Formats: sequence, C-alpha cells, structure tokens
Amino acid sequence: MTAVVKYPGGVEDVQVIIDGSPSAPAPDAERVRLAQADAGEQDWRAWGPYLSERAWGTVREDYSEHGTAWDYFPHDHARSRAYRWSEDGMAGVCDDRQTFCFALALWNGRDPIIKERMFGLGGDGGNHGEDAKEYWWYEDSTPTHSWMRWRYHYPQAAFPYDELVAVNGLRGRDDTEYELVDTGIFDDDRYWAVTVDFAKATPTDMCIVVTVANRSDRAERLHVLPHLWFRNTWAWGLPGTDRVPRIVGERRRLVGEHWVLGQIMLEGDGDPTPLLCDNDTNAERLWGLPSRTPYPKDGINDHVVGGAETVNPELAGTKGALHYVLDVPAGAERRIRLRLTRTAPPPGDGDPPPADLGDGFDAVLWARRAEANRFFDGVIPAKATADEALIARQAIAGLMWGKQFYHFDVKRWLEGDPGSTPPAGRQHGRNSAWWHMTSFDVISMPDPWEYPWYAAWDLAFHCVSIARVDPGFAKEQLLLLLREWYLHPNGQIPAYEWAYGDVNPPVHAWAALKVFEIDGSRDHDFLARMMHKLLMNFTWWVNRKDTGGNNVFEGGFLGLDNVGPFDRSAALPVAGVLEQSDGTGWMAMYALNLLDIAIVLAEHDRSWVDTATKFFEHFAYIAAAAYSQGLWDDEDAFFYDVLRLADGTRVPLKVRSVVGLLPLAAVTRLPARTLHRLPELGARLRWFLTNRPEYASVIGARRIGPDGRQQRLLSMCGPEQVVRLLARMLDTDEFLSEYGLRTLSRAHLDKPFAVTLGGQEFSVGYEPAESTSGLFGGNSNWRGPIWLPTNFLLISALRDYAAFFGDDLQVEYPTRSGVKKTLDEIADDLSARLIALFTRDGWGRRPIYGAAQLFQTHPDWRDLIAFPEYFHGDNGAGLGAWHQTGWTALVADLILTLRR
Repeated sequence: MTAVVKYPGGVEDVQVIIDGSPSAPAPDAERVRLAQADAGEQDWRAWGPYLSERAWGTVREDYSEHGTAWDYFPHDHARSRAYRWSEDGMAGVCDDRQTFCFALALWNGRDPIIKERMFGLGGDGGNHGEDAKEYWWYEDSTPTHSWMRWRYHYPQAAFPYDELVAVNGLRGRDDTEYELVDTGIFDDDRYWAVTVDFAKATPTDMCIVVTVANRSDRAERLHVLPHLWFRNTWAWGLPGTDRVPRIVGERRRLVGEHWVLGQIMLEGDGDPTPLLCDNDTNAERLWGLPSRTPYPKDGINDHVVGGAETVNPELAGTKGALHYVLDVPAGAERRIRLRLTRTAPPPGDGDPPPADLGDGFDAVLWARRAEANRFFDGVIPAKATADEALIARQAIAGLMWGKQFYHFDVKRWLEGDPGSTPPAGRQHGRNSAWWHMTSFDVISMPDPWEYPWYAAWDLAFHCVSIARVDPGFAKEQLLLLLREWYLHPNGQIPAYEWAYGDVNPPVHAWAALKVFEIDGSRDHDFLARMMHKLLMNFTWWVNRKDTGGNNVFEGGFLGLDNVGPFDRSAALPVAGVLEQSDGTGWMAMYALNLLDIAIVLAEHDRSWVDTATKFFEHFAYIAAAAYSQGLWDDEDAFFYDVLRLADGTRVPLKVRSVVGLLPLAAVTRLPARTLHRLPELGARLRWFLTNRPEYASVIGARRIGPDGRQQRLLSMCGPEQVVRLLARMLDTDEFLSEYGLRTLSRAHLDKPFAVTLGGQEFSVGYEPAESTSGLFGGNSNWRGPIWLPTNFLLISALRDYAAFFGDDLQVEYPTRSGVKKTLDEIADDLSARLIALFTRDGWGRRPIYGAAQLFQTHPDWRDLIAFPEYFHGDNGAGLGAWHQTGWTALVADLILTLRR
C-alpha cells in the first residue's frame, strides 16, 4: 500500500509500505521543492533573506562630490533617510524584487535608538578599515529558505556607540581592533539571546517564531518590534513611479496593499500595538527642511524611545511595526509567533482572514525543521564528526543568507534623478564607464553587512560551495555576471561596486567546471552558455592586459590587495610595465579551463574542436612565456613579478608570496580517451612537440594513467618545477602553517624584501595579522595571513597533479621532515589543517576565536561559528571581515570532500 504524508504547501512524501515497513526512503521534501523551483512549477525561492543588514555607506547611496560614501550616508542617517536603491534590517526577508520587507527591531529601554540594523565602523572609522561591531550568526537555511534560523546577542546595557567610535579612532594600524566584547558589555551574561526561526508553508507564506532569552540573573524588559514596510519607489520623481502603496494596522496585524504584489499581511499572537509611519526621509532632522510627511521613516523610533507623536494615529502608512513589550524573568525566555503571508493577488483589497497561529503553524514549523535535517543528512557525509557537520551546515547557512537583492541602474545614478543633479565630476569618476549596467537581481554576496554588494571572484568561489546544495542557483549566478547587462561591451567582468573596472582574477571558467562536475557533469547547455561569454572575457584579457604582446600578463592588484611592495593597480613609481606571475598564472589556468570546457562540449558537438585546439595553443604560449620572459627564477625555484622598465631592463621583485605559487593552479590532464575522441587535438599536440620543442616542458610530460593508457600533463609548472616549488610551499619556515598555507613566506619576517624605485623605498615584510599599512585601503592583508580561496585552489591543483603522477610522486611533507607523502595525502592534510581553524581542539578551543574567552568557553557562544575573511598566519585567529565571508564557506566543501 501507499502512505502519503502531505505537508502544507503541497509538498508530499510518498512511501510504499510492504508488510508494515517502508520499501524505500521517501523523496527528500527539500529536493522536491528545489526541483519545483528549477522547473518553474512553484517559485520557492521567491521570498528569502534577500534584505541586507546595511545599505548605508554604500556606493549606490553616495551622491557626494568626491565619492566619500561612508560620510555621505552614515549609520546615523540610516534610521531617518529613505534609501534610493535597497533596504536594510535585521533577520530580514523580502521578495526577489524587494517590493516588501520584513525585519526585526529591538529596544532594551536604554539605547538612544531602537536597534533596526547592525552597527559598525566605516572605512575611515576603524583602524583596519570598516568593521561590524555586533554579534549575530546564520545558524541554518535550506536552499529554498523553507527553513531558516538567525541568532543575535543584544546587550541589555546601553549600546556603546560613542565608545566604539572613539577608541577605534585613537588606535593605529599596529593596534588590534576594539570590539564590542572588549567593552565588557556582555559581562555577567547581561544580554538577550534572540533567535528567529522561519518556516515556509508555501512559497509566499512564512511562519516566524521570535524567541528572546534573558541570559542575566535579573528580570529585564525588552521591546520587540517586527516590521513590515514597502521599499520606497515613489519619492524619486521618475515618470510613472509616483504611486504609493499602503499599510494599515488592525489590532494585532499589519495589512499591506501593493498594485504588483497584491495584499500581504503580518499577523502576530498576543496583544501587540500596531505602529505606522511612512518610509520617507525625515528632512527636518537631517537638513532642517520640510519633510514630505509628519510621520517619517524614524517615526516609530522616536515614538518608542521618546514618546513622540510621530506615528500616524490613523494607523496607515508605508512602514509599520507590531510593538511587543516583554517582561522576562531572569534566565527565562518568551516567544512571539508571527505569520507573514501574501493573502490576495492584485489589486489586493478585501479583508484577509485571520492567520493560523495554532496547530497548523506548529505543523509547518515541525515539518520544515525535520525536512531540513533530512536534507543536510544527505549532503554532509556520515564520516564527518558532529563538530564538522555543525560547521558545514552553518557555512552553507551563511551562503544562503548571503543571497541579497541588488538594485543599481548606473546610468540613472550617474545622471541623477529628476530634480537632483549629481556633481559634474561624477561623469568622469567612479564607474562612469559602466553606464550600461542595470542590476535588479538576487546575487550571492560575501556578507550582508561588510559587503552588501557582489564581488566577482568571491562569487565564483561561493558558487562552488553553493552547488553542493543548490546547483541550479549556482549556475544561474555564474551566468548572471556574464549577461549583457553586467559584462562590459568590451568583455570585462565587473569587479565590485566600489570600482567595477578593477580587475579580479579570471576564475569564472574554473568555477563553471567545478559546478558542472558537482552537478553530475550533465548540463552541457550551461557550459555552452558560459563558454560563449567567457570567450569575450578571455579576449578582453589578451587585448588589455598583455601590453607587450609577449604572453605575460599584468592585471593590477588581482584581488590580492597589498601583496606587493606597492599598489599594483596604481601608476608605477617608475616608467615601465609590471609583468605579474599571478596574472600570467591566472591566464594560463584560464586557457586550460576553457580547453577543458571545449573538450567536454566537443564530445557532444564537433564544432567545438577548433576552440579546444585554440586554447591548447594559447596555454602553451602563455606557460612557456613565463620562463622565456624571466618570471621563473631558477636559482630561487620561484615565480616573481618582474618590473620591465622603459629601457628594457628587467627588475625582478623577489617577494616570495602566493603570487609565485598560483602558477601551480594552471594544470590539467589529457587522457588517451580524449585524444582518441578528438584526433585533431592529438594531432596538434604532436605537431607542437615535433615542430616547437621549446614547449615540451609545459605540454610534454606523459605517463600511464590509472586505466593503463597514456595521458598527458599540461601544466605551467613542469614536473621538476612542481617538486622544487612544493619544497618552498610545504616548508614550515615559509608558507606551511599549522592551519594551512600563508600568503607570504615567513622568511620575510627576518628578511623583508625592499626595493628602491624612483627615489622611494618600497618594502614587504611578513605580517601574520591585520595590515599595518594603508596600502590599497589597508582593509585586508595578503602579507602573511591564511586565505581560504587561494588555499582551496592550490589543494585542487595538488589533486590534479596527483591524478597524473599517482603514488609515484612523493615529496617531503613538511619540507626537511624526512617524511615523504603522495600529493593526495598532502592535499588531505592541508584540507584538515584548514578545517582545524574552525573545529574544537583538544582543549575545546576553536583557533578562529583566538584569545576571545567568551567565544571559546561560554556554552551560549562557542558553537556559534563565524566565517572570517582571513586568518592569522601563525595561530589561525579570525581576521578582517569577521562576521560571515562567503568564500570562507569553502570549508564546507573541504569537509564534504575529505569525509566523502
């Protein structure tokens, strides 16, 4: 017989019962939802955590003369000033067009303002750049956001806004950052642990539970204000956009009406007070000018904190909150049930029925939580420890919560809205060459606070981990930045909002191959769509970043910020060209990635064969040029950047950094099967070996593969260079640390590199923590710390070499240890070292939390995992953007691979 378990929203689990026992596992409900979303049957991704935690201080909102985004729209303006392009809030969700927004606000009765958004320091306020000064975590999320959990620790004492600004302002770059925990505000557990759970009954019906736990030893009062509002689309003077939606308050609910969305309702249990104002700027507070409404955006704040008559007594507006006042005994907790539902299609009028906040609500919550557990049981290998499983799940949750609505019409931004004229310099300043870009999409971002904007090469790494749970979304994201409204007409991929024209490493082809493989190596249409646009981008690189036409490449900072002795994206201190080992390595890797894609496509469509041979040749030219043009130093066994001066003199910049290791990533294999199926490629390879013997070192290595047939190695580093370069990379006195590979050799601690150019001295020394200089903004540091993405690439390269050499190639690991290991064993150990950044050690401590005792030992904190931007090169402590950096979620992929 058949048993059907039907969950709200139409998702069913079906089992065939034989003799009282199920014959096979029921379908995974979350995977059913993903399939429905991918097929366009039900849009389970329509609502999600697409609301950023910060929209202030962004380029989009900056209309200043000199591009000073942090000053033009600071945190202090955020509660009073309507945003032009997007919204922000805590624990926020919205639709994929950000028509409506839901978020949580809190007030402890002591703060000068209600807590509507996360606080932090701007780029010029922190002694190491911008920095969030709050503690919140993404504990869980399925790919369709059918189940999510968010956590925040809110102090019960007055939040020390001024102290954080003042103390950090007094500290220099040699000092550590002054964090919220350093103020002592969490002493004696005087804080609220706030958890918000979300469970979807249907794609547009969310059950929400807000749990507030009083961790202190005395009774406390907390104001809880779940908000519902419409993004302001009506105040900018654009033709046809002056129509204003409406929210009305009715006892314990807010009912919104929108001509596109329809009717939406937020209803809560208990007896809250509805408060209504308008999502419009308080011009009187900010500039002493008349406001459009007597109940502006900060009306709810002013009413709750100061009792002002700034909420509409008619209970109508475009921004509303349900005001709960909770008195919670010491050590106790209280829960609020909310239901956020689209109750009618347009025009969205009529009286909506009461929301089910009872048994049906409980059923949805229970089912979605159970389904999420089942889904992740199918993702995370059983061999993973409980701690590793917790880390992987939170890493994936961070990626899911990092999906953000991104709206930016650059042409409109450059020209200004009707009635407002931006400074004249804007037409020639930041992003002025990117007028074609019109963004209105949900995009994977590194972090909803520190980076509430996408970064191109970060996104490529995000997609590798995202593909483990949602390959459909991962593929869509990789394709998105290559679409015509993003890709520049000249073929450049936009880098990031602060400067679209900066050059990021070309990793999209590499990521496309990874995602294709994770998804079962079957979506050839995806690869073909990627390939068509990547051909344009590759051509841009060749035409723009090889100024000498000699197949060695420049590129600028290439995402590695301060890795060199001077800013590689700025004008050189002397006349000449900086030929980069990483730029050349990236391009050799890019050529091989496109070769691999062309081979996959050619096995299904012979028209791609010529493309395969083209990229085989181009790789050979680039890889060989690295040696003929002097990037490889045979005495040091390392690749260096070379400064080619105007008179032809070459000055090698002998900094042993990840710049010289990245050429290892330019590697692939050509099995006999491929050469047999594509005889044109085999013929071209043989022609090169016969007629161009100078390329033999990069295309000539061959051996018998695991299948007993011959295979070829294509690599920028020949077998001899691989062994010699690994001797440096795996040396504990250089790159190898207890927690992975450093980005700069530790040898530069005692022997900093220095060079004099144009009468100035430039130097690079080993700095294992935050940057001590302002080079490239001083906001991140590539002079010693451990970074997940470059480690991940090098581990992947080791596995590629291992697939070619097998167990026959063994090297000392660590260097000078006398112990030899295969490259696969080394890749496994490097993965384990990176995973160990997050896992508890024998003393129960997580290296990422360093000396922060609260995070190390407190049972309420120690299993809430942060995913920092990078890590201390010696002790593994988390650094940089400390909250939730998307590419650090690669640790999930490492766990899944190592424990598979």
